[in-house]
Amino acid sequence: MAFNYDEYLRVDKMPTLWCWGCGDGVILKAIVRAIANVGWDMNDVCLVSGIGCSGRMSSYVNCNTVHTTHGRAVAYATGIKLANPTKHVIVVSGDGDALAIGGNHTMHACRRNIDLNFILVNNFIYGLTNSQTSPTTPKGMWTVTAQYGNIDNSIDACKLADIAGATFIARETVLDSAKIEKVMTEGFKHKGFSFFDIHSNCHINLGRKNKMGEAVDMLKWIDSCTLSKKKYDLLSSEEQDGKFPTGILKHEMDKVEYTEAYQEIIKKAQQK
Repeated sequence: MAFNYDEYLRVDKMPTLWCWGCGDGVILKAIVRAIANVGWDMNDVCLVSGIGCSGRMSSYVNCNTVHTTHGRAVAYATGIKLANPTKHVIVVSGDGDALAIGGNHTMHACRRNIDLNFILVNNFIYGLTNSQTSPTTPKGMWTVTAQYGNIDNSIDACKLADIAGATFIARETVLDSAKIEKVMTEGFKHKGFSFFDIHSNCHINLGRKNKMGEAVDMLKWIDSCTLSKKKYDLLSSEEQDGKFPTGILKHEMDKVEYTEAYQEIIKKAQQK
């Protein structure tokens, strides 16, 4: 049976403004299918996005939405969740938005274990603003801010989220929308901070400028860098270098969720 996207998307905003072949559309469809899978009422969902290509996500989902300032999507989402603890809050952010200017907010949301569903659209570049180096840009790649090749060490977003304290962590790629839907469905059920690192392609502002070809060619490159966690764990440390495991990487269920702890503080304050 075909999925009825009309119930979940703002069809009057279609077609999207994303470039042809962009993975953002794949992620958008996976998000709404996961929402349907967990049975959330769209009136109880709020999707918060930042600045960047992925920031457009809030324009297309037919629920409560907030399009925020650069790097501050998590800060807005935290306030929304604390004020409305029974609602379901999804954050969509790019690798520059989430890990550079917004890295501080992302780290502390992980640490607090607040019940947010954080979707990192990781395309390894500042795509919207014409190809600046992001925290996930691989070494050696050309960008407008590294025209002789990027010399920065890149961030493994899932390792960062793990160290910071996120209790649900998953990674998938836009090559398989069903797998994205599956991990999002599990993460949306999780009580605590859920972190999804979704590897996507920016074949216009990263791929073309690094002579990687068109969208399909860049997807092949992403595929060459990722493999299932089961296969990844069988590799030596040298073989793991430059590779990223996919699937559910962490699922911790016994850590106190932040809004529940915050409600206890409110009760104590009211009693006093």
